[in-house]
Amino acid sequence: MALLPVDEALERILDGLGPLATEDVPLTEAADRVLAAPLKARRTQPPFNASAMDGYAVRAVDVETAPATLSVIGESMAGHRFSGALQPGETVRIFTGAPVPEGADAVLIQENAHILADGRIEAAEPVSAGRHIRRAGLDFREGDPVLEQGRVLDPAALSLAAAAGHATLPVVSRPLVAVIATGDELVPPGTEPGPDQIVASNNFGIAALAGRDGARVADLGIVADREEEIAAALRKALTASADIVITLGGASVGEHDLVRRVLEAEGIALSFWKVAIRPGKPMMFGRREATRVLGLPGNPVSSLVCAHLFLRPMIARLSGRTFTPDLRHAELAAPMRANDGRQDYVRASVSRGPRGLVATPFELQDSSMLSTLAAANALVVREPNAGPSEAGARCQVLMLR
Repeated sequence: MALLPVDEALERILDGLGPLATEDVPLTEAADRVLAAPLKARRTQPPFNASAMDGYAVRAVDVETAPATLSVIGESMAGHRFSGALQPGETVRIFTGAPVPEGADAVLIQENAHILADGRIEAAEPVSAGRHIRRAGLDFREGDPVLEQGRVLDPAALSLAAAAGHATLPVVSRPLVAVIATGDELVPPGTEPGPDQIVASNNFGIAALAGRDGARVADLGIVADREEEIAAALRKALTASADIVITLGGASVGEHDLVRRVLEAEGIALSFWKVAIRPGKPMMFGRREATRVLGLPGNPVSSLVCAHLFLRPMIARLSGRTFTPDLRHAELAAPMRANDGRQDYVRASVSRGPRGLVATPFELQDSSMLSTLAAANALVVREPNAGPSEAGARCQVLMLR
């Protein structure tokens, strides 16, 4: 099979992929979820005319000229309104958020009120009708649309939904991502590796990336290089109705790379298994019914770069989000040699210079080197067959953080 261009690989991966089913969740579980239906207010906010300031509720006609003396007949606090009505020459002490008493049409702020020895107040400034009053329904009224379908429920949206009277919200379900690491050479962190073994790392990075984008993650552990064990892990993921199954390692075409063989035997229809990308050429994708399977390379940098490019858009599409890669233009701090036929993603440090962003590619780009990926905050994107670039040339960067 010829190497598949990156754009075409992503197009195949996202083909037919749409938001998952809707579920109702309490507000406490709705943060950063995607609203699955338009939301209307179930109540009016504020439900009454409320004071916007601490001061005195007055009749504007009583303080048209200042100074004016008023008798204090009570107080209105948030949660405890004054139950009477103002008569000419009267006022009620009022606090922010409290209901405005019947008969009052303005609030005299406390800075402009002087308390007299006999308990009355003197208004030092005139107040116009409506001043410092939040009218009922100022924010929204019952039945008003307050949030649109597809809105990511950030803190402001959650607060608005609560104020509008919603204790639960309809949201798009979170996709389940199952992660299977394969390889006889792998041992868990904290375990002393044998003479021919290394510590597994990919599964932790992939799980963290998927979880950060809102997916539920099932880490199915490390599976030995035996077809029956790989098949058992795959069946476990399928039985759990995983929306995405990630396999790590075994995606090449050597006689010990068994994942492709197992996937096909378990009914996964493979769409491709080679992509024109560096790092990450041996990457597979297939599906069985609603489950997508993404076979990522065993090299840790390759798997994480491919996850940024292909897994994140999948999770976003299933979650009802719009995924937009953070692509920016920068100036190269060092020359880069000509590229071959694969689209290259070069680990780099991007900083702000006097003329904009400056990208400094790391000298060593071996796909096993996690230290350079952890140090990188961006990838320089180089098109297939791009010619050499001099220092100062413009380039495109994909921001990672």
